[in-house]
This record gives sequence, C-alpha cells and structure tokens, in this order.
Amino acid sequence: MRADDLGAPYDGPRPATRVVSLVPSITEALAADRREALVGATDWCTHPADLDAPRVRGTKNPDLRAIRALEPDLVVANKEENRELDVRRLRDAGVRVWVTDIESVPQALDSLDRLYDEGLGWPRPDWLVRARALWGGPMPDVRRRVAAAIWRDPWMVVGARTYTGDLLRRLGWENAFADSDARYPQVELADVDRGDIDLVLLPDEPYEFTVDDGPEAFVRTSTRLVSGRLLTWYGPAMVEAWDSLAGG
Repeated sequence: MRADDLGAPYDGPRPATRVVSLVPSITEALAADRREALVGATDWCTHPADLDAPRVRGTKNPDLRAIRALEPDLVVANKEENRELDVRRLRDAGVRVWVTDIESVPQALDSLDRLYDEGLGWPRPDWLVRARALWGGPMPDVRRRVAAAIWRDPWMVVGARTYTGDLLRRLGWENAFADSDARYPQVELADVDRGDIDLVLLPDEPYEFTVDDGPEAFVRTSTRLVSGRLLTWYGPAMVEAWDSLAGG
C-alpha cells in the first residue's frame, strides 16, 4: 500500500493531474516539472516568480474551502510547515493529502523520491537525480564553525534536528548550535558574536537580513548574507545551494 512520510495510506490517482501545494519549496519543484498540474499554491509560494496558480492563503491558515473547490487529486503538505488540524479537516472532507516530513538532506531526497514515485506518479526529474548525486556522498570534514540566524530582536538561530543544520554539516560547516535542545533556540547576541564561531549566516527569510540590518550588530564574528531559499528549500534549490555554497 502506498503511504506518505507519516505512514498515512494514500490511494490517489497516478499520474496526478491536479495538485495543490501548501509547501513553497515543493511548489517550486512541481512548477518546474509540470506547471499545468499545479492548480493551487500558498501566498508564500514565491518561486517561480511568474507562477500564476490560484492562491489559497498561507501555510498556517490555508483556505480549506478554496482548496476543496479546486478539486485536487492530492494536496501536498509538510509536517513542520502546515498544521495537522488543516490536514485532518481536508481528509475529513474527502481530500487526499500527502504529508512530507523532512529534517535532513537524506530525508529530503528520500521524501521527494517517494512523493514522485508513490504520490504523484511522475518520473523523477533531472534536478532530483542531480541533487542526490551532489549531496549523497560521505560526510565531509569540518572546515569552519558557523551559526545560521533566522530572526533578530530577539535573536534566534538554527538549532538541532533541522534540514538547514544537516545541509550546513554536509557543506563541511559545523553548526555551533547543533546540540541545542530546541530546533530554533532564542539566544543573546553575545552567544553568536563570539570568537569560536567563524561565520554567521544571515538569510533573507524568514527575517529579511540586509546589508544595513544584521551585519552591523557583529563585532567579533564575520557575517555573510545568503539566500534563505538555498538554506531551507528542498527541491531544485538543493542544486543551486550546492553550486553556490559548496566552495565557500
């Protein structure tokens, strides 16, 4: 029996021809492969920039009535990004939902394989094959110690059991907060701006760090502005992330 990442049985048609995505990174993937099949997306689905699919509000407050009206073959959701309550309500209304669960790069690759093979019934795309070739090697030696900020006032960073943290490690970067009890711990600036951290990554999402907002706070530690999409999105962005960050 086919099942999603959480083990929920799935009996949708293959190939799926009407798909609603509640996960921005997966929206980008589906649009790259079969844009005509993507009949709904969230307001946060910003890639590709010219996507003209109907919008169904946000990841945390999707318009369930609008989703049902689109009559999708399946709705793609994610355990972290979407609420279990919304998934349950859609299923109770007879809508098929495929939930992904991703906390590491290998999980992302396996989850996407499963989605394409068992959920969508689509051929695995070239970008997914390349992503596995790029990221599937042995864990590299640590070359630098980094922190990845996600917010300021209060400062928050990437902690334990996250896709971003695993991606950093596979680039040869040790996450200074990998042993945190929280996935996204709140910290003091002094906890990040310290001598034993080589670099602080300042992404443009969820907080939009800029040249004038972020780097000026640091005295001891070097900073680097990066695309948040490359750090957090699994899909075609995984290939871009390797090309952009692996040599850094």
